[in-house]
Amino acid sequence: MLALAFAGLVAQTTAHLNQVTVYSGGGCTGNSVFASTDVSANYCFEGLGGASFGGFGSTCGQGGGFVTTWSGGNCEGSSQTFSFPEGCQTIPFVPTNLTIWEWAFESPEYSPVIRYPKEKLGSYINAITKERLDFADVKLKATLLSAALVNEYGLQPGDTVSLFSTNTIWYPVVMWATLRAGACVNGASPAYNVEEMTHALQTAGTKFVLTLPNAIEAARAACAAVGIPERNIFLLEGEHAGFTSIQDLIELGKYCTEPAVHPLPAGKTNRDVCAFLNFSSGTTGLPKAVILSHHNIIAQCHQLRQLQVVPPGERYKILAVMPLFHITGLVRFCNYPVFMNGDSIMLPSFTMDSMLKAIVEFNVPELILVPPILIRMVRDPIVDKYLPDLQRIVKRWSSGSAPIAPEIIQLLRKRFPDTGFRQGYGGTGKSLSLSVEEDEANNCAESTACISCHPPTHYDYKYASTTGLLVANTVAKVLDLNDPTKELGPNETGEILAKGPQIALGYLNNPKASAETFDKDGFFHTGDVGHFDDEGLIHIEDRIKEMIKVKGQQVAPAELEDLLLGHDLVEDCAVLGLQDMYAGERPKAYVVLKQGVKPSEEVGRKLLAFVKERKVRYKWIQEIEFAEVVPKTPTGKTLRRVLKAKDREEGRKRGVVVVDEREKAKL
Repeated sequence: MLALAFAGLVAQTTAHLNQVTVYSGGGCTGNSVFASTDVSANYCFEGLGGASFGGFGSTCGQGGGFVTTWSGGNCEGSSQTFSFPEGCQTIPFVPTNLTIWEWAFESPEYSPVIRYPKEKLGSYINAITKERLDFADVKLKATLLSAALVNEYGLQPGDTVSLFSTNTIWYPVVMWATLRAGACVNGASPAYNVEEMTHALQTAGTKFVLTLPNAIEAARAACAAVGIPERNIFLLEGEHAGFTSIQDLIELGKYCTEPAVHPLPAGKTNRDVCAFLNFSSGTTGLPKAVILSHHNIIAQCHQLRQLQVVPPGERYKILAVMPLFHITGLVRFCNYPVFMNGDSIMLPSFTMDSMLKAIVEFNVPELILVPPILIRMVRDPIVDKYLPDLQRIVKRWSSGSAPIAPEIIQLLRKRFPDTGFRQGYGGTGKSLSLSVEEDEANNCAESTACISCHPPTHYDYKYASTTGLLVANTVAKVLDLNDPTKELGPNETGEILAKGPQIALGYLNNPKASAETFDKDGFFHTGDVGHFDDEGLIHIEDRIKEMIKVKGQQVAPAELEDLLLGHDLVEDCAVLGLQDMYAGERPKAYVVLKQGVKPSEEVGRKLLAFVKERKVRYKWIQEIEFAEVVPKTPTGKTLRRVLKAKDREEGRKRGVVVVDEREKAKL
């Protein structure tokens, strides 16, 4: 049941509030499940999602700090206070009349370039070379670049500019120049081959391409295939014979007429206008271009700031480890630092050593990482070299994109006992590449941005198995997997749906896929199976498409994977459905053993018994196959579809296989 409730809010500035949403199994007491506070109230506070709200206790600038507190389901509770970011102010609403460019660089209310002197501005920084562009520099260079593209190359409002690039401080310069001209930004992996890049350019309707020298030949071939003139291919950095760099264009822009900032079209708000096209394959099929509006990004930044903790007198800092074309990179590393007047420190290419060195050099207190990197944080010997400094500097680990095994969480907690931990959840997307590279921070895009996150009250490892509470202005519900017309209550498992200002508009030129994913009521069908607990925390169990159906019962592969990963002999594993004439499907596990453990019948039997002792009968594993590696995306999602395809190959070389023949005979 989805309900709206206004639970015990005490405020002097209620005119600033649009809504407070509470999902409830009944009313505002008892089994209240979750709430999202309204970001339009105030954005200079660290707000907490919950069913009870208290206190405009602190002041900041001209207005009060709105602090909310979860009270366990009733409408009483004490408020809690957190530190406020330096220079924050009361913001009456999330603007709908500004483009992202106007919001970031022209607005007296929001723009750090207007609000701060140049010496106090945040910046984009190259972590290796230390090259730095403060936000005044960014505004100037983006304006000049925009002038050159508009005047000399014919960039028009509504055109798409595609960036195939690793992390560089020049990436956001191009992004901002594109937005200033009223065009759309599309980011994708520079590792794409010609075929993948061609599909991306066709799907996004690209008119201009910016890339790096090592990807220029693939870009040239892909552009030729879709009819983009070579003249419209530019370099973000470096040199390549016959191609113009953006540094050349910025210089050219000095001699061009400065075009006016492109405003929102007449009669439209920023909710209606595309700003970004990010790729996601959703649950199946080739990559689709997801339409993100100007409002999507602005609202998401306000939602994130509500949950941000910045020590008094310190500048917000973030290390851009994940790729900028990923939705996390787009929001957290390109847009959000401008809103926070913080420093976004770009890591051009990932190695553990370069990342760890940057954390120490730039004193980065909170890190947004993907599970494969967190696994290396507890297992890679190179971490020992930096461990004392890391334990002193790092205050919080943040993760997203894929679940983390409880074993890894405990190892992280043991190694960094004085740190906090939080997860973000945005609806699970699919990787755009089937290749599994050493570079853990490469090819993934999500279909939407952050739906839930741990607030400051929940920066604790004990909540790490959840994805936090809903962010502000977000509503969610859980639908029965067998009867999607039935809404479920707390602790009941089904598909999670969400609605909010950060949810994407749909897929570009793909009405069928849009209708399947974004329904007529505005809810995003995440395709994720999970539930809300009594505290309002979201628990993700698996993907609908990956659920194993045993005699009509749903079995989540991730549940069995987490169990196996807790066994002393198991390094990694993946569970998928094995066709069964009687039961429909039975779970099969691919298992990677820890170093020094050899695959054998005996080890397989131990693991089968381990599962039987801990799970109900229909969840028992029918077959174990030992493997050298489990295929995963670079952000850590298990590629079960690759394993399923491999499992069906006739004549393939199989690892040691152990089958539960006794259980099979009983079927």
